[in-house]
Amino acid sequence: MSERTRRALATLGRSPQTWTLLLAAALFLLPLVAGRYLLYVTIHILILSLFALGFNLLFGYTGLLSFGQAGFFAVGAYGCAKILLAIPSLLLGVLGGSAAAGLAALLLGALSVRHTRIYFSMLTLAFGMMIYSIAWKWRDFTGGDDGLVGIPRAPLDLPGLVTLDLSTMERYYTFVLVVALLAILLMYRLVRSPLGLALQGIRDSESRVAFAGLSVATYRLIAFTVAGLYAGLAGSLLPPLENTVTPPIAHWSASAEPVLATLLGGIHTFAGPIVGAFLFFAIKDLIVRFTEYWPLVLGTIVVVLVMGFRGGVASIVADALAARPGFGAGPGGRG
Repeated sequence: MSERTRRALATLGRSPQTWTLLLAAALFLLPLVAGRYLLYVTIHILILSLFALGFNLLFGYTGLLSFGQAGFFAVGAYGCAKILLAIPSLLLGVLGGSAAAGLAALLLGALSVRHTRIYFSMLTLAFGMMIYSIAWKWRDFTGGDDGLVGIPRAPLDLPGLVTLDLSTMERYYTFVLVVALLAILLMYRLVRSPLGLALQGIRDSESRVAFAGLSVATYRLIAFTVAGLYAGLAGSLLPPLENTVTPPIAHWSASAEPVLATLLGGIHTFAGPIVGAFLFFAIKDLIVRFTEYWPLVLGTIVVVLVMGFRGGVASIVADALAARPGFGAGPGGRG
């Protein structure tokens, strides 16, 4: 091997993009070596990653802390479930559930984004609990406390092209992985677009952004709607996996999961919510093997990690890699 080739390979090995592609390739190959349980957990990690990415657009990039994102997650889940029970088309169910959540976020966001800090947080908490109450009380539509059951894992029907059977865990995992990677790529482009820069400007100083002629309320509403869309997309991927959907997914405590995942991974790093989602499920899966009081232990560990790794685990890793020669900013870099 020539010296030039060796240097090229060494440079390639130090590139974050290379490691990102290798990770994506490993995830696609996972069904070849993993059992159903590991695929099931990985699907939940991907769903929480999407949920947390949307939340972090609102929190880390715009500076708005929402406690009601579980409401939009539930709208996406119930919307997808109702469509699949009526029309067995997975694509239609996922798109319909996401659109319903985006519409709900647009309507409720118009009432919320004119407020900031604790007032905004309390409004989103109230709206989220309203959705929870609707899911619990509107028995004719949502099934009440019994929820909706018997939701099929419908085939992926691309009109005029192909129909894919996704009834097995392995095939559904691949579908969720493709959707998650596309959504992550789209979010990556969004936070680096002029829109993403404007949102970060609002987070740092909304007065300066307003003096520059931008409508702060409009940009906040866009961020709130996109965050609701991502929550709805994550929620719409759940019913085909579990074959059921119940009101607890809309409870305010469910909104804590993306918050914890984001804080664990890091709010100022694009990959932070994804890393945090993995850590959240890894720690939780380990603890439940030893004690039924896993929420207490999990909460303690999260507090220690958040206090010990200020800025999140992903930020620590990104700073360490950035200090090494040859590593540049990439998808896992700061956003």
